[in-house]
Amino acid sequence: PILLGHHNGFDSQLASYLHLDGFADNLAPNHERHRPFQQVRAGKQIVPTSSSGIGNQWYGYRGWNFVRAINIGLENYPNADIPDDIRNKYAGEARLFRGWFYHHIVKMFGDAPWVDKELNIDSEELFAERMPREQVMDNVLADLDFATTWIPDDWGDGNEPGRLNRWAALLIKSRVCLFEGTWRKYHGGSNPEMWLREAADAARELMDNGPYSLYMTGDPEHDYNAYHRILDVSGNPEVMVWRRYQLGILTNHVQNYYSYSGGATRDFVEDYLCEDGLPITLSPLYQGDDAIEDVFMNRDPRLRQTILHPEDSEFYQYHNADGRPYPRIQGQPGGRTSSTGYHVIKHYNADDMIGMAYNTAESPAIILRFAEALLNYAEAMAELGEITQADLDRSINLLRDRVGMAHLDMNPPMDPRYADDGISPLLVEIRRERRIELFGEGFRYDDLRRWKQGRKLEKPDMGIQWNAAAEARYAGAIIHTSVDPENGKTYIDVYKNSDWENPTFDENRDYLWPIPLNDLAQNPALGQNPGWD
Repeated sequence: PILLGHHNGFDSQLASYLHLDGFADNLAPNHERHRPFQQVRAGKQIVPTSSSGIGNQWYGYRGWNFVRAINIGLENYPNADIPDDIRNKYAGEARLFRGWFYHHIVKMFGDAPWVDKELNIDSEELFAERMPREQVMDNVLADLDFATTWIPDDWGDGNEPGRLNRWAALLIKSRVCLFEGTWRKYHGGSNPEMWLREAADAARELMDNGPYSLYMTGDPEHDYNAYHRILDVSGNPEVMVWRRYQLGILTNHVQNYYSYSGGATRDFVEDYLCEDGLPITLSPLYQGDDAIEDVFMNRDPRLRQTILHPEDSEFYQYHNADGRPYPRIQGQPGGRTSSTGYHVIKHYNADDMIGMAYNTAESPAIILRFAEALLNYAEAMAELGEITQADLDRSINLLRDRVGMAHLDMNPPMDPRYADDGISPLLVEIRRERRIELFGEGFRYDDLRRWKQGRKLEKPDMGIQWNAAAEARYAGAIIHTSVDPENGKTYIDVYKNSDWENPTFDENRDYLWPIPLNDLAQNPALGQNPGWD
């Protein structure tokens, strides 16, 4: 679950960060192989029997053997006859992984069984209660502080594809501390400001002193997604850590499973601003959604670099440029189809598709990139109530400059769709920027949980508008539709008449995941999370 890239073989259909937004409201997967995403999205997740079940082994429960290896190593490092500065940089690397892992366990399950030494079959810790999350996170912060102190700025390995250096540790620390600070602010907990300060400081140090920068060539129509669609990102100034896949060593199958994520949702697409910097609810530039081409007009250029515009099929060689018109809706014969009409193009790599047989793909996994630091910094400063225009200009507005978008200032208008979220218009826009910039990279579900915005998952996943022109254009499509009561128009309703219709979110249960039954049987003292009994 940490350093998540792509799995190989058939497991690529699940274990890839490209699919994680299926847990939330960005993607609408309806392939049978993506049932775990559909269950969580609909509020119908079941308590697993085992921690190794489909979906669970990758996203919730895996990695304890790794922690055991780290603990054994840390216990034995003092025995090495080497200078402390050399020993500590390796100990720092180990503690970075341990702290990052425990953050993942806490964000998924809350209280956790903290273990920092080698255990045997009769160790009392195996039968102990879980440690309170705040105590675990104090230990996590100590691990991350040690890591960001001792890990070298550069391991001297050429950084291709990259060993986790101190700058990567700072980005991880900013991510972890932002999660914990906002969780405590919105869910309740002690001293959220300290965690937000740590998040801001870690991100700022990386921004001010690190060797990384946004990838920009002066091409706002392509720079955002260009490096997500190539096989080798060596030398890219924005990519901090990535995983290389190479034929004969380790490969994946993610491009052939690209359509399994269903398609982007209408809710996500509508979150893109117009090019004047205003939301579609307020901008005179918005052209509506009567036809899919209208949706892209006068919008943030990242929209067209994330979702396939029909005119871009040849440019992207989408499905080998097979000559079929896109978008294609599920039920239409041939080609690639989408559950919503909004095909995701951000990570599509035609060069890794053409002629590729089963499990021979080399699509890389971009695991850490510099843009996240800018978003973490802006959000942490805004949550602290200390953000300035200069802060926006060194963070959010750099992301907007890449694509030629209007800048964000300190007093944006409130988007009516977010008026009931209980946050400032500025924080609305910072959160929106995060959703847009990091789409398809595995952040949305965790973000909604830490903001205590689970109610957003109660909104059904819709697709493109379904009118007479669409019915003729997409002949053969097999879909269900519903009328939007707000505008009276009809849209694809992805999960209508399925097990996932009418999604729910239990505020007293669904912010945390359940403990597997077999684990509880082995150690009843773990206790089940609230609502999962």
